Amino acid sequence: MTAADSALDDEALDAGWRPVVGAFRGSVAGQRLMERLAARRAAGATVYPPQPLRALQLTPLDSVRAVILGQDPYHGPGQAEGLAFSVPTGVRPPPSLRNIFAELQRDLGQPMPASGSLLAWARRGVLLLNTSLSVEDGLPGSHAKFGWEVLTDSLIAAVARQPQPVAFLLWGAHAQAKAAVVAAGGGPHRIWQANHPSPLSARRPPLPFIGCGHFSASADFLARAGRPLDWSLGA
Repeated sequence: MTAADSALDDEALDAGWRPVVGAFRGSVAGQRLMERLAARRAAGATVYPPQPLRALQLTPLDSVRAVILGQDPYHGPGQAEGLAFSVPTGVRPPPSLRNIFAELQRDLGQPMPASGSLLAWARRGVLLLNTSLSVEDGLPGSHAKFGWEVLTDSLIAAVARQPQPVAFLLWGAHAQAKAAVVAAGGGPHRIWQANHPSPLSARRPPLPFIGCGHFSASADFLARAGRPLDWSLGA
């Protein structure tokens, strides 16, 4: 298996995700994506993260309780770990993640986490999905036109078709553009929207991220639905 093929390897995925990933891999868009990834690596590009589908490996489809959408992976060495907004333990949290932690602390009284890893959320049913699943070193948005959104829109639609209630937290215009995909699923879900947690927009109108209360609101919604979600990350 080539590096490009392994980007769409579904062997480690829960069975719920496999039909979506398999259909994309066999499509024209999927083949074109793999060709582009292979070409960029052959040209010497450093591509992050090493496991583009890690969010699907950690969070089975039928366990999804909440969805947080990012745009594309972090583009610095050692930052991207295949989970939107998350960085590995020991890596300094980027500004957007620090604002997420600040709102978590303000909203739920949680202590400021010592680690920037959101692995615990992923394992509890929070799908941390970027809409583009790869990026090149130092070049944000570099793979935004590669075709990843064909796959990630299908993944969002698969969650939206689930009969169990799911909380969708859409932060920033890019994520909010997916509200129509969620609504088309027709499930008993709830959508919360706010500005992106980036320092450029987190405290600005029209929907400041700091003060949005999405963590407590989504926790209440899911608890009433019998699908409790623990947003804590520990000190």
